[in-house]
Amino acid sequence: MTMSSSTRRQPGPPELWGGIECTVARVQDTVRDQTRETGHWEREQDLDQIAALGIRTLRYPVLWETIAPDAPGQCDWRWHDRRLARMRELGISPIAGLVHHGSGPRYTNLADMAFPELLAQHAASVAERYPWIDKYTPVNEPLTTARFSGLYGHWYPHGTDDATFLRTLINQCRGVVLSMAAIRRVNPAAQLVQTEDMGKAFSTPHLQYQADHENQRRWLSFDLLCGRVDRDHPWHQRFLKNGIGDDELAFFVEHPCPPDVIGINHYLTSERYLDERDELFPEHHRSGNERDRYADVEAVRIDFEGRPTGPLARLREVWERYGLPIAVTEVHHGNTRDEQLRWLKEVWDAACLMREEGADLRAVTIWSLFGCVDWNTLLTQRNGFYEPGVFDVRCDPPRPTALAMAASSLTRTGDFSHAVLDHAGWWHRHDRYYQPPQREPRSPALVQRPRVIAITGATGTLGRAFARVCTQRGLPHVLLSRSEMDITNPQSVDAALERVRPWAVINAAGYVRVDQAEKEQERCFLENAHGAETLARACARSGIHYVAFSSDLVFDGTLGRAYVESDEVCPTGVYGRSKASAERLVKQAFPEALVVRTSAFFGPWDTYNFVHMTLRALKEGRRVEASDAVMVSPTYVPDLVHAALDLLIDRSAGVWHLANQGVISWHELAARAASEAGVDSRNLVRAGGGQASATALSSERGLLLPTLEGALQRYVRDMAQA
Repeated sequence: MTMSSSTRRQPGPPELWGGIECTVARVQDTVRDQTRETGHWEREQDLDQIAALGIRTLRYPVLWETIAPDAPGQCDWRWHDRRLARMRELGISPIAGLVHHGSGPRYTNLADMAFPELLAQHAASVAERYPWIDKYTPVNEPLTTARFSGLYGHWYPHGTDDATFLRTLINQCRGVVLSMAAIRRVNPAAQLVQTEDMGKAFSTPHLQYQADHENQRRWLSFDLLCGRVDRDHPWHQRFLKNGIGDDELAFFVEHPCPPDVIGINHYLTSERYLDERDELFPEHHRSGNERDRYADVEAVRIDFEGRPTGPLARLREVWERYGLPIAVTEVHHGNTRDEQLRWLKEVWDAACLMREEGADLRAVTIWSLFGCVDWNTLLTQRNGFYEPGVFDVRCDPPRPTALAMAASSLTRTGDFSHAVLDHAGWWHRHDRYYQPPQREPRSPALVQRPRVIAITGATGTLGRAFARVCTQRGLPHVLLSRSEMDITNPQSVDAALERVRPWAVINAAGYVRVDQAEKEQERCFLENAHGAETLARACARSGIHYVAFSSDLVFDGTLGRAYVESDEVCPTGVYGRSKASAERLVKQAFPEALVVRTSAFFGPWDTYNFVHMTLRALKEGRRVEASDAVMVSPTYVPDLVHAALDLLIDRSAGVWHLANQGVISWHELAARAASEAGVDSRNLVRAGGGQASATALSSERGLLLPTLEGALQRYVRDMAQA
């Protein structure tokens, strides 16, 4: 059904909706609840933060598992009563989700023949209690959930065959039909916003049969609800062969329940490429069927021509197939902040173009407002891997990220901009491919003169690390040496800024020889304090975002606990006093500047850090002495740089503590590093004497860096791959 010839251009941009990751998934006997894991369950004030963005429609959980977990009809509405009442006060309309990747309460499951009727009972209860709700998603992504629960075995009931897959799909879709009928008996105007992940499979010629199979399968949930799975449907016989009764299929034909809005969830991983040469790809991509073994990889990582990919192509397919109103109901990318912004912009622009072409595209939903936990393993492992969203819940209250600024701009103006958008997302860059292209790849469209980040300290560990990570992240930058910009010379600074015209400056230069500073006090203060202030004043005059670095040595180590940002500085040495002075001067010169305190660098890109030198000495059989009297918070340089760049893009200001989570002595750090690297530590000796101190860093603003244990693991892995 092609609608393009009979449609007209839709005026204005789409609406911006919001969504909270609210999955309640059962894995074996463990239940994962994302509203609890991200803390939203405890924070009613989250709704006020959402409203402040201008969002007026919100995909929100009214989940069966949380309301009636023990028995049908035994409902606890207290949490939902408070949240939904507050939403009404704020002028936010919910799209009520009743099952979100769940299997229902423990007294049922997706393969239970009673599941649809039980879900409909819950839907009726919701409608009766909240008759003013006019949009529902009874089951989120029924096809995707059926695949993960019935075909791939990830979630309960952990099926791994076509029969379980199709049974769980039929039950969910029947539950949608019965639920909407029950809801409409209370509220005849209630609308169905039916969501589904809309990807597509591509393949080598040999595996075209498998791609065709998956591309037919991807439409099943919408086809069932629209009453299209009749005897002529290509999957009709497959349903029957796998135990689905003819009467069950006839139910959908006789009781069509087409969505009022088709909700498309599209991710960078949604489009796949199948290749029988599985040895060419990482092992975790290896898959297969009864006929062939093959790699199943992200299509964006494969160079192939002639087949359009991306959100615009998929939205066009949905519009041409169904001709029903569309919304993009999830836009999320679990990556660095710049890439999150680029993905949001690409999907938003695709939606706007669809409207210009005449499609009835209603909205784009900025998803995972408060982030998500462990979705990199599909919730099957408890690693505490957190992906921030519009807000970062590692801070209390949740901290607005650059995505919040984007959302606010979209609701007000229908567009947003940021310097990071001058460069393409990684999925458009030449280094994304698993295999180098056999032809000259087409360059992505870029701004002719992209805005850049200026980085000082071209010869230092930190400056080089920032340049390396900026290259990885597609952040145009200029790495400046002292001859190109002397930060102690105002004229040199002004000339360099006029020449480079950066949107941000990262000051990674300065005096770093802590012990020598006692003999070179004037030089230490000139480079660390005066230089930082000079740059701050110049950036303030030009409206350039500015990042400066400080040290744990602004503290004397006698507090008895890890220091947080509001603790009063109390340095004991020249180096620490120079950094404390720099903090004060920068704040006076440029209150919006970001000052990062950190500690005890180690990383894979230099050979002069404590961890590297210790491991090298132990490998060579040399004696290593390390103190157990001094406690620090070691910081893995890649983690530090990524977090600092995210804070910069978010326009965060003030003092932040960025160090890997953990307090440890130098001796214990050496021992742990040796153990992780498999290095004999018999020559590691505790250094005696010395004054006990602890300049370890924690944070009251937000613990943004991961644990030291994980950092050491990644350090050893990265060094092995170097």
